[in-house]
Amino acid sequence: MRIAIFQGPEQAKTPQQALDLLAHMAADAVGRGARLLICPEMYLTGYNIGPDAARRLAEPADGSSTQAVMRLAREAGIAILYGYPERGAGGRVYNTAQLVDRTGRIVGAYRKTHLFGEIDRSAFAPGSVLPEIVEIEGLKIGILICYDVEFPENVRALALKGADLIAVPTALMQPFDIVARTIVPARAYENQVFLAYADRCGMEGALSYCGLSCVIAPDGSDLARAGRSEALIVADLDLDGLAESRRLNTHLEDRRPDLYGSVAAAKGA
Repeated sequence: MRIAIFQGPEQAKTPQQALDLLAHMAADAVGRGARLLICPEMYLTGYNIGPDAARRLAEPADGSSTQAVMRLAREAGIAILYGYPERGAGGRVYNTAQLVDRTGRIVGAYRKTHLFGEIDRSAFAPGSVLPEIVEIEGLKIGILICYDVEFPENVRALALKGADLIAVPTALMQPFDIVARTIVPARAYENQVFLAYADRCGMEGALSYCGLSCVIAPDGSDLARAGRSEALIVADLDLDGLAESRRLNTHLEDRRPDLYGSVAAAKGA
């Protein structure tokens, strides 16, 4: 299966401008044979927008922007994973990634559980559950957001649920290149999954985004990687190759869960 990552936008856009650009990127991805397009964290509104703007721009899961993405996916014939501020119960705002299939149906959503610093904690409530595995044309997908992937337990949990691909909308900023260059490939290898890491790029307020979006094979190698600027990258995910990689690299089978109880204990316990 061929997937695409849109690294961008280069500059923060209004939600409508982001949707207009998404239509172009979806058409480009389809033209290049992709069946799934993955966009960055908080794609529709920008990430470094502050708590007031996050509250003002937040929409329910079935809001007008979601309806627009559903139409776009249906018209283009491609599944789309995108980030946006979700308005939940009690007025809480979540940093959410939502997956729409190529028929325009919402098939999965995930609220970021591990919030990064004041930039996240001032604007969002934390999600309380890890995502379930969803399927797009037989590909089993687990969704995480940005900082979540830096916790090995998150990726391992999804791998144990049967994920083939971990899709990670992100807003990785300088000086944290190590995440895109080292941690993400390690997560793919140690869990024997494909990992798609979709970053923003350029400047947004005081933040300078890393770019370096990538699709990583289960052996830790790059299937595709962007530079620092706005880009659309594509990669083919070979499920037969994944099965062979898992035959050779038996990390999940060789675990010793009986020894790991303390890993989940509270710090200092």
